[in-house]
Amino acid sequence: MSTVEPVERVETVAPGLTSRVMPSPEAKAGRPRFVSDEFFGHQPSATSALPDPSPLIENLTRAVIEILAGARDLEQISRWVTDDVYRHLLKRVVLSARARQATGRKATRPHFSIGSISQFEPRDGAVEAVVIVRNRARTRAVALRLEGLDNRWRATAINVL
Repeated sequence: MSTVEPVERVETVAPGLTSRVMPSPEAKAGRPRFVSDEFFGHQPSATSALPDPSPLIENLTRAVIEILAGARDLEQISRWVTDDVYRHLLKRVVLSARARQATGRKATRPHFSIGSISQFEPRDGAVEAVVIVRNRARTRAVALRLEGLDNRWRATAINVL
């Protein structure tokens, strides 16, 4: 005796009206469920397959400080950050622009120097760094997390303290 898998079921809703009910994925035994993120999402990369992250850490730090000062456009680093980081920085840019507008200051290129850079590797394919940025009036710390995604480093977290 052979077993037949039902393809779909037809139910009568009202006289003259019918609806089709498709079987759930669980009802289709033996067929694996397709998960699009496994194929189309970001693919993690090992540290050995990626370049040295030090230049990117320093350049991203410089760019973020200039972006918050209004001297650089946020779009310039969009390739190197994830969507969440981009949205977070966009909020900070809007707040910085409003503060400058309220006080009547113009956006100028900040004068600062990069101090010490501390790098840590919590796991393979991830680097966390803290960069000290010195200005005439103030010293700040920029915390970054880079992850190897799609065979390149991308910032998954950036915080300016």
